[in-house]
Amino acid sequence: MTTPPGTAEQHGVHLVGYHDLAGRPGFKLAMQRHGDRWYLYLGHLWHRGWSIVDVTDPRSPRLCRFIDGPANTWTIQVQVADGRMITALEKPNPGWGVEPGLPFEDGAYIWDVRTDPEDPELLGHWRSGGTGTHRNFYAGGDLVYMTANPDGYVGHLPVVVDISDPARPEEVGRWWWPGQHVAGGETPEHDFYLHGPAYVVGSRAYLGYGRVGMVILDVADPTSPQLVRRLSFGDLGSMLGCHSAVPLVDRGLVIANSETILEGSADPLNYTCVVDVRDERNPKVVSTFPMPRPEPGAPYRSYYDVGGRFGPHNQHQHQGHPDLADADDEIVMAYFNAGLRVFDIADPYQPVETGWYVPEHPTERRGALPSTLVTQFEDVLVDARGYIYCTDKNHGLFVLRAGDGGA
Repeated sequence: MTTPPGTAEQHGVHLVGYHDLAGRPGFKLAMQRHGDRWYLYLGHLWHRGWSIVDVTDPRSPRLCRFIDGPANTWTIQVQVADGRMITALEKPNPGWGVEPGLPFEDGAYIWDVRTDPEDPELLGHWRSGGTGTHRNFYAGGDLVYMTANPDGYVGHLPVVVDISDPARPEEVGRWWWPGQHVAGGETPEHDFYLHGPAYVVGSRAYLGYGRVGMVILDVADPTSPQLVRRLSFGDLGSMLGCHSAVPLVDRGLVIANSETILEGSADPLNYTCVVDVRDERNPKVVSTFPMPRPEPGAPYRSYYDVGGRFGPHNQHQHQGHPDLADADDEIVMAYFNAGLRVFDIADPYQPVETGWYVPEHPTERRGALPSTLVTQFEDVLVDARGYIYCTDKNHGLFVLRAGDGGA
């Protein structure tokens, strides 16, 4: 553990532990419990590869190792379940610290993390073609729902891959929104489609499908997904459109959010909505989350004035994982320069912000963005013990917990 940054704003959430990840800021987070040990697996924004951190004692995280990834390739997304790790491989976007035009790997690696959780064994490589995969979905078993951008398509789409033989992963199904398959003569309506993941519960998949909106698919037959319904958010949100669609199945709700893309106030209003899907063929927005506001006395009137991005990004996602928190009335979100935000949706018609944690800004630049060196919380994960993990573009790993003190 290294010295954490100071706290700028805090309410109902406190810092438990911190690790600087050897100067490699993390991005996507995944977890597994192995015996009596708890492990975090992290993708990275500015470094090609993945880190493993032992968080059995959340007050003193231990960096176990860094695994080198392929050159010129985004290795920012990771999933762990059922003793396997799925790591996405993707062409980096321009402006993110990788020289354009260099060769990169695509698709996803499949790893064994059950045999030795601190020393993964590479089992296979599924090649997607195109630009690779982004935020994939894996909840154990033989099927991975890849968020892939294959050759001949505009934007990402869900591709179902069978990894029962991880050395020979095989595509078994795919689905796309009409217009994406340009090689098949279709004309795209948008530039941005599936962000991912295709969050699968039983026979349904819930997808944040970019400018299309939120999509519900019937995946009872994963070789032939079928459209159930689409909910459009119109021109609300950034150019990316709907980023995440996280179902709370027992309550018949989905929490859908856009992702802030542009810095400052350049984006349109970005949203987090509560969607009622009890009648899945007639989904409807029943409320929106309140706009986070700085604490009284903060040296800025609005987070729009801080610099960098301000607005919703990743939600904690349970995904049926036994080692992750499964609260259906508390939504925990990374909110870029507004840090971590916690919302109570016990009454889905009136979401209430109940907690937040915002650290002081980083003092050392680790990557190309944001243009102003400020806090930018990226991903969040909550384990079954109640510990909250957050990553940032230029900070290290934060371990937080609800409450005002104590572990």
